[in-house]
Amino acid sequence: MENVDLKKLNEKRISVAEALKNKKGSVELAGWVHNTRDLSKVKFIVLKDMSGMIQVTGVKGKTPEKVFKDMDKITRESVIVVRGDVIDSKQAPGGKEVNPTEIIVLNAAEDLQIDVPFSAGDESKTELPKRLDYRFLDLHRRKVQAIFKIQATLMQAFREYMISIDAVEANFPSVISSSSEGGTELFKVKYFEKDAYLSQSCQLYKQMVACAMEKVFSIFTVWRAEKHNTVRHLNESRQFDFEMAFADEFVVMDVMAKSVQHMIKKVIEKNLEDLEILEIKLKVPAVKYMTFKEANELLKKNKVDTNEHDLTGEGEKKLNQLFPDTIVFVHDWPLKGKPFYIMPKGKDLSSGFDAIYKGMEITSGGQRVHLPKLLEERLKTKGLKPKDFKSYIDSFRYGAPPHAGFGMGVERLTMVILGLENIREAVMFPRDRDRLTP
Repeated sequence: MENVDLKKLNEKRISVAEALKNKKGSVELAGWVHNTRDLSKVKFIVLKDMSGMIQVTGVKGKTPEKVFKDMDKITRESVIVVRGDVIDSKQAPGGKEVNPTEIIVLNAAEDLQIDVPFSAGDESKTELPKRLDYRFLDLHRRKVQAIFKIQATLMQAFREYMISIDAVEANFPSVISSSSEGGTELFKVKYFEKDAYLSQSCQLYKQMVACAMEKVFSIFTVWRAEKHNTVRHLNESRQFDFEMAFADEFVVMDVMAKSVQHMIKKVIEKNLEDLEILEIKLKVPAVKYMTFKEANELLKKNKVDTNEHDLTGEGEKKLNQLFPDTIVFVHDWPLKGKPFYIMPKGKDLSSGFDAIYKGMEITSGGQRVHLPKLLEERLKTKGLKPKDFKSYIDSFRYGAPPHAGFGMGVERLTMVILGLENIREAVMFPRDRDRLTP
């Protein structure tokens, strides 16, 4: 291992993609050893960085003796700097290779076969739980990197769209004094001399902000202490949240649809190579609206079991089969199936909605109750105490306009558009009932 002037390295270093695309002659590259091969008189290293992979080829008698001698001793995943010449090569992946004049090992990886029961290669068939145990190594895999590069684009594009409609980004508290939604178990924490809870939603706070600043959005972390163990639920997750004044559910459904269309369009434009790695073909989705009653009647017609207050998983999958590559908004939801803060619509219906996309619910939302007296009634109906929500209720006593919004899971949307089998694949470091590390 040798010391390298990192400032000079960053001034001279180019990416693997640059070397493959339009570079010939002397280069300086840095990255990880993806693989090695020794054919006695010819030795190979496959070097990778975030932009791609390139073959480094050493030839006995042509490559400096020490460099050639050491090439097959460098372990996989070791961090190295390669100096040499880029030349055209029909045999090399990508059509170019590097003839090294110097290889500097910045940090040698320990032998994976001996120390870790896990392969960092994309060909690895290691089960997800073991991969998550060694997530720091799993993140070296191109397929895993592709997932999170796409997720990063989704978050950037969401912000981009929200800014384009003049929404204000806000940060909300994660430690709260009482339930935000009711009915969901909370993680209890000690807050000095008081009991407090980790927030399971920024719902109440974003409403208060929207009633003063008209449009607000956030990418917010939520915690839910539900003892489930499914492939589509987490105990810590992130949400795309939006709230808007002077709006009903139909206004925000339109905002939500356009935001998702923009996000997927950006992924198609920016992450084409990542989609190819994951073997995913994406289309910008169409949009369809139907009432809960219409959805249930359609599902019954197709011999799918229905639920009085909710859609079943089978029902969500059937809607995808009937309307592929389409965001299906199911509105006029039964009041019993929605939280206390959703505005009633008559006796039994609500101004709430769900959005179904690729066979799974990705969003729920609706118009909120902005009338203090009605809000108190709805809290009591749900078995909650209005006094526990005093500051929230009071916020609507002083000039609160009608408003609506939605919340959409970051990991859930990632899982859905990439066809992942388990939502934990869409979280860098998942937290569920059994996992607190790494």
